[in-house]
Formats: sequence, C-alpha cells, structure tokens
Amino acid sequence: MKTDNFLRQRADRVWLTEAACDLEDFRVEVERTTQLSDYPHAASVEKNVLIYDASRVLKTAGTDDGRRAVLAEICEAFATGPGVIVLKQGFEDTGVIDAASRVFDEIINEQHRTNTGGGDHFAKPGANDRIWNSLEKHCLKDPENFAAYYGNALIALVSEAWLGPSYQMTAQVNRVNPGGAAQSAHRDYHLGFQASAVIEQFPAHVHRLSPVLTLQGAVAHCDMPLESGPTLFLPFSQTYVPGYLALKREEFRDYFDKNHVQLPLSKGDLVFFNPALFHAAGTNRSVDIKRVANLLQVSSAFGRAMETVNRERMSATLYPALKAMLVDGRLTDAQARNAIASCAEGYSFPTNLDRDPPLGGLAPKTQAQLMHEALAGRWEVDAFAAALAAQSEKKLS
Repeated sequence: MKTDNFLRQRADRVWLTEAACDLEDFRVEVERTTQLSDYPHAASVEKNVLIYDASRVLKTAGTDDGRRAVLAEICEAFATGPGVIVLKQGFEDTGVIDAASRVFDEIINEQHRTNTGGGDHFAKPGANDRIWNSLEKHCLKDPENFAAYYGNALIALVSEAWLGPSYQMTAQVNRVNPGGAAQSAHRDYHLGFQASAVIEQFPAHVHRLSPVLTLQGAVAHCDMPLESGPTLFLPFSQTYVPGYLALKREEFRDYFDKNHVQLPLSKGDLVFFNPALFHAAGTNRSVDIKRVANLLQVSSAFGRAMETVNRERMSATLYPALKAMLVDGRLTDAQARNAIASCAEGYSFPTNLDRDPPLGGLAPKTQAQLMHEALAGRWEVDAFAAALAAQSEKKLS
C-alpha cells in the first residue's frame, strides 16, 4: 500500500492533468501585488503591470553594470513577477512605425484583393486582419525601414533579458477592426498551441520549459484606448505550472474574464510578456479605430536540432518499407509508430501559416500524421510521395 501511494505521488508530480487543476491553488499564485520597490528601474506599476520609461532604461543600460542590472530585473519580472512589462515610447521616432504601417496596409490590401492570408489561432475567422510572417514580408518590401524598425535597442535588450543571445525573431501583424471580438484566453506557443490530450503527454518539466523557449511582444502601431481592445492580461498567471491545461477548464476561463487587466497604449509603446501568461486580445468596441499591433515572437537559440536532416526524403523512402512490413506482419503497429517518430517531422512548426493554416485546430497537420494517415489508408507509394512533397512545399516561405 505504501509503495502504491509512493508510485501514485510520483506519477502525479511528473504527469500533470487537466482534471487536477485547482482554482484555489491558482488564486494563491495570481492574487498578489506587484511592488514597485522590487523593480527600481521601473517608473510605475499600473494594475499590477510594470511600466518602464524607455529613455530611462536605455540610459541605465548604457554601462555594463547598468545593462546587467536591467537585464536581471526584466528577467525576474517575466519569471516570478507579474509576467508583463510595458515600455512607454519604445519607439521615440514614430515615423518609423508609420512607414512600417504603410507596408503592412499594402500587404493587407493585397490579401483582400487575392483572398489570401488571415485566420487566427484564438479568434473567429474574420474578426481581424492577420499578416503571417510579417518579419520576412516587411524585410522584402522595405529593407531600409526594416533595418530602422528592428534596429530598436529595446527590442534587443528585452529579448536578450529572457532568452540570452542568438535569439530568433519572428513576427505577425494583427489588425483588429471595429467590432472585432476578443480572443479566448490562452497561453502561447509551444504548449499553448496544443489540445489537452497532447499537453498531458508531456512531463511537468516540459511545462516549465515551454515558457523559457519563447518571448511574446507587441509594437503598438496606433494609439490604443481601452475601447479599442488592447490585450487583456492576468498578471502572475505564468507562475501556475499546470496553466496550459487549466485554461481548458471553464472555471479558469471565468476567473480570467472577471479578473484580467487592460492598459491603454500609445503608438510606439512596446509590450513584452512571458508566453505562459494568461492573455487575450480584447474586443474592439470603438467606432473607427483599426487597432494594429505587430506581434513579436522571439525564440531561443536552443530550439533547434544539432544536425540538418532531410525528413521528407527519409519519409518517402521509409513509407513503402513500412507498408510492406505491416502487411506481412514483420512489423507491429507500435513498432511502425516508433519508426515514424524517428523519421518524420512530428511537430507542426515552423510553417508558412498563409499556405498551411491551422484549420480545424491550433496547429497544422504534421509530417508524421500524414504518414500515419497514408498507412491507415494503404495509399499508393506515389500518392504518399506527392502528398508529402505538397505538404513540404506549403511550409516554405
């Protein structure tokens, strides 16, 4: 009996479940107050959110000791503090913002003309205008403006504070038009883009790892009064380890709806937050404000394998062997699953979300899922190879 209890406790520590999420435990984590005295480089605290004056931060970071102190403070704000910071006037020259906005408007107009783009992971289709991979599209359309925009010292400073050097930048523009409804409360990539059944398969330490692999940010491209629906945040919610599963439960979503905070932003402000923070874009209740933000998703340098592997070529070669071995009983279904896991790409990302959108879910079909589908349907080898190539082509920028 004692052994059984020990084994059960160990399993509960390692495997988090949606059913085990406890609202009272969660409240202990989030019902705290941000103390300005803990963050001496911040200018103020508003609704539990740390507010920084951009020029002051840059001045302090002008020396080696000052920079190290600022990096440490921002890192702890994301990790154990409120999880979200605002840098006022992050772009002192908003002309850079305006020029980028014109580029984004051109892209959105072209998407409307060609009926392409759009879609969202956490909002109904049509609620907004979305530019996937705005980073590359911006660079190709106006490299000089791109250089001025991403040459921003604060974007680099905050990215390094959370992820260290050699991070990878990606970005997506979100324009929420008047009447655009709010997103559902969520956590972000990686685990935030998975269903509960998938999330529960990852041990607890991966739940802790996911938030340190990315950083979420946003550049305000217009003034955002509250009626325009700037992002809703629940400070400190990133500290609740089972939170990726908790947000699938109604009582946690209700708590978010009743307790979130929302701050107005000005054009040129920067917002950064831990990707595990409970958040959602707000409803645009304005009459004439098209709320535009460039959403930055910065990734750790370590989110990559050591070797380059041509998994499309491997999968096309392995498929006929798997099919034949399954038919004549030389391989069990479980063995085939294991072989596919070592061969095919089992993750949906990175991809081109213009051409490979997350239809019917949070993530597009993986290479491994395609392979399982083909084996289950006993596709011809040529048909699988063609589908595999088409899938790979869709992922290219």
